[in-house]
Amino acid sequence: MAVTKATILNHTTASTPRPHVQYVVQVKTSEDQNLEISKRYSEFVDLHAALDDPGVLPPKRILVTSFLPSAWVDDRLIAERIDGLNSYLASLIRSPDFSSHPDFLAFLSLSATSSPVHFSLEDALPSTLTRKAALEAQAQMTFSVNASTPIAAAYYPDWATDTNPPQSLDFTKFDILLFAFATPNSSSTLSWDSGATSTLKTLVSSAHNSGHGTKVVLSIGGWDGSHWFSQAMSSANRSTFVNACVSAVKTYDLDGIDIDWEYPAEAGAGNPNSPSDAANLLSFFTSLRSELGSSKIISAAVTDLPWTGSNGSPLTDVSAYAKQMTYANIMNYDVWGASSSPGPNAPLGNLCGTSQQPQYSAQAALSQWTKAGFPASQLVLGLPLYGYVSQSTRTTLEDIARPPPGFLLAQYRQQVLGLPMRNSKTGEALACPVPDQKVGVQEEKGEPNPMNGAHLRSKTRQDVSKAAAGDLSTYFGQQIPFNQIVALGALKKSSNGTYVQANGYTEGWDNCSDTPYLFNVSRQTVVTYDDTYSLGDKATFAKQNGMAGCFTWSLDQDDGYALQDVIRSSLG
Repeated sequence: MAVTKATILNHTTASTPRPHVQYVVQVKTSEDQNLEISKRYSEFVDLHAALDDPGVLPPKRILVTSFLPSAWVDDRLIAERIDGLNSYLASLIRSPDFSSHPDFLAFLSLSATSSPVHFSLEDALPSTLTRKAALEAQAQMTFSVNASTPIAAAYYPDWATDTNPPQSLDFTKFDILLFAFATPNSSSTLSWDSGATSTLKTLVSSAHNSGHGTKVVLSIGGWDGSHWFSQAMSSANRSTFVNACVSAVKTYDLDGIDIDWEYPAEAGAGNPNSPSDAANLLSFFTSLRSELGSSKIISAAVTDLPWTGSNGSPLTDVSAYAKQMTYANIMNYDVWGASSSPGPNAPLGNLCGTSQQPQYSAQAALSQWTKAGFPASQLVLGLPLYGYVSQSTRTTLEDIARPPPGFLLAQYRQQVLGLPMRNSKTGEALACPVPDQKVGVQEEKGEPNPMNGAHLRSKTRQDVSKAAAGDLSTYFGQQIPFNQIVALGALKKSSNGTYVQANGYTEGWDNCSDTPYLFNVSRQTVVTYDDTYSLGDKATFAKQNGMAGCFTWSLDQDDGYALQDVIRSSLG
C-alpha cells in the first residue's frame, strides 16, 4: 500500500502532560483508503532527523519575543506551522527516495506510536508558557534563519528557456532559484513577459519534483521593470499589490517573493519616486509577511548600501526590515562598467585603500548593512557570471592596480577578510594557480558605472560562428556572459577545470579588488570579469563572515555549471 497524499486538515489540543497542539493529518492511500492521524510538531522534527531528507520544516520558534498570552499568538503560529508542514509532507510524497521509506510509512500509519513519551516545549501553546518558562525555552533554542550550510542561489531569467530549459536543470546545484521577472504595472498588479508563466510553472514543478528541496521564488522588478513600484507601494495601492503577490504565490505554488526595486527614493532608469518609498517598502514587507506566514521567503535585491531614506541618504537602521524579510540579496556588481579606463565589475574589497568607490565592494556592503542592523546571517552576496568589454589599450585596472609601498596584502587577506594567504604565482591555498599581476601605465580617468547593481531584463548573445577567435568587438561597451568569453575564444577551459587566456589575450590580476581581467593591446580590448578564483574568494568570504550564502546573476551565463560548482564548494 502506497501513500498518495497527506494533508493537515486542522489541529486539536490536548491537556496532558501540558496543553499542546496536535495536527490532524488525513492520509490517502493507493487503495482509496482515508486515514486520520494526530501528530505533534516534535514528531515531524524526529521524522526529519530520521530520514535526513532535504526538505524544510517550518522553523523551531516558540513565539516568546513578545510574551503575549493570547489566542491570536497561538493561531498565528499554528497557521504558519500547518502551511509549512503541508509543504514538507508534499515534498516527501513527491520524492521516490522518501515516499516509500519505512520511517515515513510508519509515521503515517495508525499502528505507529500515537505520541512520544517525552514532552517538547515546541509543542506547547505559547499562551500557556510563563515568561520565565519562555525565557528558559528561548535560551535552549539554537535555531536561526540560516543556521545550516550557506545557501547557493541563482536568478533564472525568463529568457533562459531556450538555453537552459527548466526541466533540464541540475537542481542539486541550487537551493533557491529566483525567477526573473514579473513587473508591477499601472494597476498595481503584475505583468508578465510572453510565455513567462508557462516557463515558471515548468520551473516550479521540475524543482519541487526533483527531490532536492530546491525552492522557487518570484522576483518582481528589475532595472527596467521598476517604473510602477513607487505607486504600487503607496498606502493607496499597497493592499492591491500585496494581494497580487500573494495570488502569484498561491497560483504558481511559489516558495516566496523577491522585490527587485531599482531603486526606492531614486530614479534608477528614470522611474517615478518619492521620499516615502523606503517607509512604504517596510509597510509592504510587513503586510506581505502577515499574508504569507513565516514559512515563505521574502527577499529583496539591494545595492551595497542600504535603501535611501526620506533625507536622501542611506538608512542607518534597517533592523525592522530584517524582522520581516528572510534575505537581502546584495547586488555587488556593475561597480565599474565598460570604459576606456576599465575598472573591476565586482570588487571583493578596497584591499589597498585606493578605490574611487570605497563603499562599493563585498567587504563594504557587509559592513554597511550589518552596521545598519541587518544580520549577516540574512545577507546573501551577489556574484556576477558576466563581465564588461571595454575598447581600451590599458593593461591595468583604473586607480586600484597596485598596493601602495609596504602594504602587506597577504596579511590583510587573512586577518581582515578571513581569506587564506596565497602566493600570487603558485596559487598556494587554492586548487589552481592565480595569474601574475600585470603592471602598466594609467593615463586617464574612467567613469564608474551609473547602474550599480542593476538587473537588466534582457541579455543578448552574439553569433559566435561569424566572429574570429578572440574578437570581442561586438561587445564593446556592453556586458558579456562568462560563457561567451569562452565561446568567442578569449578564455579556454583547462584540464583542471579552470580558465586560462587564449588567442593573444593576457590575464591580469588586480590584487586590490581581487579580480581577474584580460587585455589584448593589438585588439584594443580589455575584459573585466569574474572566474573560478575570484568567485571562490567571494564565496569563501561570505561563508567565513557568517553570511547567508551567495546568489548569481544569472545561471544562463555560466559555462555549464563550472562557476556554480566552485561557488558551492567554497560555501562548503
